[in-house]
Amino acid sequence: MPTHKNIAILGSTGSIGQNSLEVIRNSPDRFGATYLTANTNIDLLEQQIRLFHPRGVVVLDGGRAEALRNRVNGSVEVLSGEDGLMQVVARDDVDIVISSLVGFAGLRPTVTAIQHHKRIALANKETLVVAGGFIMSLARECGVDLLPVDSEHSAILQCLAGEDRSLVTRLILTASGGPFLNTPAESFPTLTVENALTHPNWKMGNKITIDSATLMNKGLEVIEAHWLFGLPAERIQVVIHPQSIIHSMVEFVDGSIKAQLGLPDMKLPIQYALSYPERWPMNGARVDFPALRSMTFFEPDRVKFRCLDLAHSALSLGGTAPAVLNAANEVAVNAFLRRRISFDKIPVIIERALSLHKTRPSPDLQDIIDVDREVRASMGTLS
Repeated sequence: MPTHKNIAILGSTGSIGQNSLEVIRNSPDRFGATYLTANTNIDLLEQQIRLFHPRGVVVLDGGRAEALRNRVNGSVEVLSGEDGLMQVVARDDVDIVISSLVGFAGLRPTVTAIQHHKRIALANKETLVVAGGFIMSLARECGVDLLPVDSEHSAILQCLAGEDRSLVTRLILTASGGPFLNTPAESFPTLTVENALTHPNWKMGNKITIDSATLMNKGLEVIEAHWLFGLPAERIQVVIHPQSIIHSMVEFVDGSIKAQLGLPDMKLPIQYALSYPERWPMNGARVDFPALRSMTFFEPDRVKFRCLDLAHSALSLGGTAPAVLNAANEVAVNAFLRRRISFDKIPVIIERALSLHKTRPSPDLQDIIDVDREVRASMGTLS
């Protein structure tokens, strides 16, 4: 019988969290949902409590945490705030932490989980974007497996299985191109929130869906891949692949390329992060190649989608620059979602924040936290 693992899901009411619970539901002999966390969605969290019977939950919003306590009437421990997140990831009855909080909020709980020697299934790419050097060093020091849940980075990890990483010459990250792949740049000022949230292939949360529409998501993934796999940005290529069947590829010194393929379904990379280095059966649809008829590939339009180059610039600058990029992007995306700026202003705001920042080299965790706070404060009414 396989060893049973206790899992804490940070962000159980989001898209990754809900898919993670499906994986757990399908493997009850292997996994248990021991702790669940949510920001404000206590209605869905309450349903998850009744279905999965966790030992405890965390609600970031204190008022809603109290409301949930009243509703569950002592049937489960209810903690609140960031302190609650820190508590549960440090507990002895947690083996794996699925870090799927949105944005910068995932950094400190992930650090705490690593410090307490938990396996990390990382869906929060921002953690590596803002603090990649610190996080990877800490994971090595603590002997922690840090496994990507992003479909692209999971694909690369799968392609590298059994390979000598010193023989890798190039990583190729695929991108769907988002909803505006064929939309002219002149239309960007008039695009609506609803337009941007209509992703052609994936069902994701609002923030990551907007990042996909600007291609910032792919820029963040380049930075994440740099830290996960140790290659410089010039050896990490982004290719538009609208069908989202090839999730990413690895090229080796002899010119051969390995690709990982599958239908767009986040349950596969989630399960792989939980089962690694093993591969377990999973039900679901399979690729029907004759039905595909064709798969297409394009260079990204870096003039239309400026966020991709902004991410490359931040990685090149190093130090605290990626933290600035991330903070400015989070503020700009939130402002767009609240209809306070137009879609085309997102890269303008990020570029300005980067140009105003004096990069601090070799930042520690507190430097990164301070820079994030400073950038958000400097953006005034937008933040």
